[in-house]
Amino acid sequence: MLFSMDQRELTRHANGLWADGLRALLAGRRDDASASLRDAARTYRESWDAGAPSDAWGRPIAAMKALLLAGDDASDAARWALDAGAADAESPIGRYAGTLALLVLGQDVEARVLGSTLRDDESFPAAVADALVTIAATDRAGYLLAVEDVLESFEQRTEFLEGVRVADTVLVLQGLAAARDCAVDLPASELLP
Repeated sequence: MLFSMDQRELTRHANGLWADGLRALLAGRRDDASASLRDAARTYRESWDAGAPSDAWGRPIAAMKALLLAGDDASDAARWALDAGAADAESPIGRYAGTLALLVLGQDVEARVLGSTLRDDESFPAAVADALVTIAATDRAGYLLAVEDVLESFEQRTEFLEGVRVADTVLVLQGLAAARDCAVDLPASELLP
């Protein structure tokens, strides 16, 4: 643990590691990407443990995503999110963390129920909510429409974390879908490796 850093500094450090991992992934350097993404996940957890606000749901989300993109088991990060109360959170980002965690743990029925609450929340991206629910339902046709919309939303963005132009959510969704045999072919995009 980087003891001299407070939770905000640790998060900034984790964001830098995340960006390094995504750059390596885009460049086809899989081993470097995995190492940086693992370090990012560990540092996001350290930032949480260093006194992060209890609703700092981006940290367990980022840790789960980093581990999934590294090709690792994200179960511990998923349990962290659920133990912290993500599934019962009032905020949509908290429920997103909970839904993602449930998918990581293979609790698809629960993920589908919780993810459905995101569909009704205008402050949460509808395409992401649809993708989560259709993955949980192993609905390949519905997932195709949803994930294409998620990719399109990334292609319309002008700002990315640490300036790394990558559709990381799409990559994570595709991994979760592949584990359920419902991943789809996506159109070529400069935001995908």
